[in-house]
Amino acid sequence: MYNLHLYLSCVKILIYCNYFERGEIGMEINVNENNIDQALRILKKKMQREGVYRDMKIHRRYEKPSEKRKRKRTEALRRSRKVNRRRSETIFM
Repeated sequence: MYNLHLYLSCVKILIYCNYFERGEIGMEINVNENNIDQALRILKKKMQREGVYRDMKIHRRYEKPSEKRKRKRTEALRRSRKVNRRRSETIFM
């Protein structure tokens, strides 16, 4: 699903995905003092925060509609449990 192209320059790193042309996904990381290692670390963190790795893992293979519904149901359940857990923590504090 994602065709990642990494364009390196001494100014910035741009990540283009399939959706970038339509303006949906795009990331830009500035490279300071030609320190590409630090810029790549920042890029990896940004991609992880935005769920790109997770999305790539899901789309690695075909997911049947029934599997997709089941996955979404379990994700919703996990989110609701997390919200309830945080609510109960704030009540007791």
